[in-house]
Order: sequence, then structure tokens, then C-alpha cells
Amino acid sequence: MTQVSVSTGRASTRQTVAGLARFGLAARAFVYVVIGWLAIQIALGHRAPQANQRGALAEVAQSSGGLVVLWLVGFGLGAYAIWRLSEAAFGTATDGDRPGPRAKSAVRGLVYAALCISTFTFITGTSRTSQATQQETLTARVMKHDPGRWLVGLVGVIVFGIGVALFVEGVTRRFEKQLRTFEMSVPTRRVVIALGVFGSAARGVVFAIAGGLVVSAAVSYDAAKSTGLDGALRTLADRPYGSALLGVIAFGLVAFGVYGFASVRWART
Repeated sequence: MTQVSVSTGRASTRQTVAGLARFGLAARAFVYVVIGWLAIQIALGHRAPQANQRGALAEVAQSSGGLVVLWLVGFGLGAYAIWRLSEAAFGTATDGDRPGPRAKSAVRGLVYAALCISTFTFITGTSRTSQATQQETLTARVMKHDPGRWLVGLVGVIVFGIGVALFVEGVTRRFEKQLRTFEMSVPTRRVVIALGVFGSAARGVVFAIAGGLVVSAAVSYDAAKSTGLDGALRTLADRPYGSALLGVIAFGLVAFGVYGFASVRWART
């Protein structure tokens, strides 16, 4: 009886974790599709809210039933954070108890917990300050102190490194091990993998540019250069042939969102 109860309990826990993972992946995918759509508007020269999480929330809030969607996104990001933190505590489905993947899950969990809190502060009206302005203000405060510029520069290097890692993960198709590709038909597998490669590479480029802007802010002692995801996308738009390049990256972010929805169905959790 005891062994049966333990087995039942473990199965129930796995189902709960899988449910949180799917809910969280869907929320993340939705946010990336909206961010990509906003980036497309910027590439076309249209006025658009900031192409980041806060801008995506503002865009959704203007639509019919937007408030309900925002609450679902907030809870979804929270579910994603809980899922990743549970992987940090108990091991991942694809890499077991290896310390590297568990540490990566811990970082992802903390980041998405912060995004969850940010979403709910937006919904409740606690904070309507733009995400880029918040980052710029925080950067300026940190750089007031002597070691602050070094800390800001270190954060920029880390974000740049994450971007490179995401790009490499995309072009080398390392993300495939996170999917149950054996359950897909051949045409479906080709489409999902193509979306994963394109989307992950585009996301990596944006993160790398954002990290580079943070480093530039530290070197030049100019907090205005630290504007996060939106700043990275607008920096692309301001370069020669930038609109075309931004358009490619924007479609890549949409592709990553669509890939995320596919992950809801086939992710290893």
C-alpha cells in the first residue's frame, strides 16, 4: 500500500509539473508573438508601443477582453517560473541532476518570477512606467556608486553571453532534446525544428545586442543607452538597412512564439 501511495503521489506531482510547464510555455509563447508583432510595426515605420514585455501587455490591454488575457498571461508566467524553479530543485527532465542545467533553470525561474510580478503590477496599475525607462533609471542609480559601472558592465557581458548561447542553441538545434520529436510526423517535425532554429537565433541576436548596449552604457557612463529589448530592436532600425534586418528579427521572434506553442504539445516535462 505504501509503495502504491508513493507511486501515485509521484505521478500526481509529475502531472502537476507538466501542467504548469504547458501553461507557462503557452504564456511565454503568446508574449513573444506580440513582441514580434510590435517589432514588425517598428520595422515598417509605424508608431508602436515598446517592443518588450511591458509593451506587449499594453498592446493586449487595449483589446476587447484584454484584461482577462493579461491575468492569464500573469499566472502563466508564474507557472513557468515555478516549473523552472522545480527543475532547479529536483532536476530537469532532459538532463537529470546535472548542476549546469539546474543552475540554468534557477536563473530562468527567477527571471520569469520577476516578469510575473511585473505583469501583475501593470495590471493593478502599481507601476505604469515603461520597461525601458525603469531599466535606464536602475542603471543610473547603480552607476552612481564607484563599483557600479563595473557591475553594470558585468551584467551586460552576461546578457551578451546569454544571447550568444541562445543563438548557438538555435543554429545547432540543441533545443531538439527538449521535444518529443518521435511523436511528430515528418512534415510537422521539419516545421517545428525550422521555427525553433529561426526563432532561437533571432532571440539570441536581440539578447546579444541588448547586452552590448548595457556594456556601452557602462563604458560611456550613459545610462540612457541601457534600454533593454526595445532599445536593442530600435537600435537595429536606426542602422543602414536596419528596417529590413529588424523585419527579419521581428519575424524570428514571432517564429519563436509559434515554436513555443508547439512546445506546449511536445515538450519533455
